[in-house]
Amino acid sequence: MGNRLDDKIDKKKRSFLIAATTVTGVIGAGVITVPFLSSMTPSERAKAAGAPVEVDLSKIEAGAMITTEWRGQPVWIINRSQAMLDDLKKNDSDLSDPHLDVVSQQPSYCKNPTRSLKPNLLVLVGICTHLGCSPTAKLQTQGDMGENWNGGFFCPCHGSKFDLAGRVYKGSPAPINLVVPPHKYINENTLLIGEDNEG
Repeated sequence: MGNRLDDKIDKKKRSFLIAATTVTGVIGAGVITVPFLSSMTPSERAKAAGAPVEVDLSKIEAGAMITTEWRGQPVWIINRSQAMLDDLKKNDSDLSDPHLDVVSQQPSYCKNPTRSLKPNLLVLVGICTHLGCSPTAKLQTQGDMGENWNGGFFCPCHGSKFDLAGRVYKGSPAPINLVVPPHKYINENTLLIGEDNEG
C-alpha cells in the first residue's frame, strides 16, 4: 500500500520550484559577483595616472624647457637651439655612456646622438638615476657650473651631472643616463608621452 503523502505530491510543481530556486540563486550570485569584480578594476584616477599625456609644443622657444607630468613623474621637454646641439659632441670624452650602450634608458628610436626623434626636441624623465631626486636645469653654458659646462642638468643632492641629451658625466654618483620615456609626435606641434609606434 503506497504512502498517501507521495500520492499528493505534484511533480510538475516540484520541478517548477526547483527550477525557479536555481534561477534565483544564479541571478543572486551574479548580482553579488559584478560589484566584486568591478572593485578589482583600476579606478579612473589610476587609469589617468598611467594614461598618455598630450603636450602642445608650439610655445616652447629655442633654448627653453617646459615640464609636464606622466605617471606621477616630471617629464622635461627641451627645445634645444642649434648651438646646444653643436655642443653635445664636445661632451663625449667626459661622459660615462656617450654611445648609449645601456639600451633600457631610451627606446630604440632614440638611440642616436641627440637621444630624440626630432634633433632639437629632447624628452626626458626628470628623475635622477642615482636616488630618484629631481635635478635642476642648468641649460646655459658655464655660469655657476664652471668653465667647461656646455649646459645640462645638475642634481644638487649628490652632485650628479648630465648633459643636454641627459647623458651622465663620469664621476657622478648616478650610474646611468636619464631615462627617455616612450613618445611620438601626433603632428608638428603635439607630442604624446607614454605611447609610441613600436607597441
